[in-house]
Amino acid sequence: MRKHRRNDGGHTGTTPPRDLPGGPELASRASALTKTFGVDDTRVTAVDAVDIGIERGRFTAVMGPSGSGKSTLMHCLAGLDSVTSGHIWVGDTEITALKDKDLTQLRRDKIGFIFQTFNLLPYLTAMENIVLPMSIAHRKPDQGWLDQVVATLEIGDRLRHRPSQMSGGQQQRVACARAFVGRPELIFADEPTGNLDSHAGAEVLGVLRRSVDELRQTVVMVTHDLVAASYADRVVFLGDGHIVDEMHTPTHERVLERMKRFDATTRTT
Repeated sequence: MRKHRRNDGGHTGTTPPRDLPGGPELASRASALTKTFGVDDTRVTAVDAVDIGIERGRFTAVMGPSGSGKSTLMHCLAGLDSVTSGHIWVGDTEITALKDKDLTQLRRDKIGFIFQTFNLLPYLTAMENIVLPMSIAHRKPDQGWLDQVVATLEIGDRLRHRPSQMSGGQQQRVACARAFVGRPELIFADEPTGNLDSHAGAEVLGVLRRSVDELRQTVVMVTHDLVAASYADRVVFLGDGHIVDEMHTPTHERVLERMKRFDATTRTT
């Protein structure tokens, strides 16, 4: 993070910028997104006038050094944190213009979350954990979709098990199912393999990849893991609160080379 500098540029209206003709459909977008913390001499800018579009039905990874703003960017895009200035849309809805009650409902109905800690309730079975958000909202899941999610994530034999009876990888699969079951427009995954060993992590990354390829979900993942990033369709690199690069069809080797450039810059500044 760095000291705040004023930036008044960017889109200033409340109408979402249109997709380019023939371009991808966007599930989410942000214009001149800025997030600062602190005041006066302690003020720092975590995200600085960022413009970004998240393509629908694609897997986007966000990477960068510690303090680059990647988690803050995700939290703002997901409506978990307020913005200092700028605009964010989910579909055609500008979430930065919503009241708290409406924003809570939008997160519940249109956004799914997967966290590093699985956040499963220990006294509920896997199935009860999966449908819990819909139960709280007094909604019934689409049984056909639920069956498809369970089959895709290969957890049909774990539905009656409680978290303590499952491995870490199995618990994260259940957490993924919970995020998918409401058919949200966006899935945000914050370091989803951070608490897993390499084998379980690869299984969960395979689940996220299949959720995009087979279930047509839209996934945005914040990660520091080079292997995890290689599962994505696109990697967005953040540095000092700015998008400094992006990569399509990434590989482990290409991502590694790009991250080495961050390290080299750090050593010379």
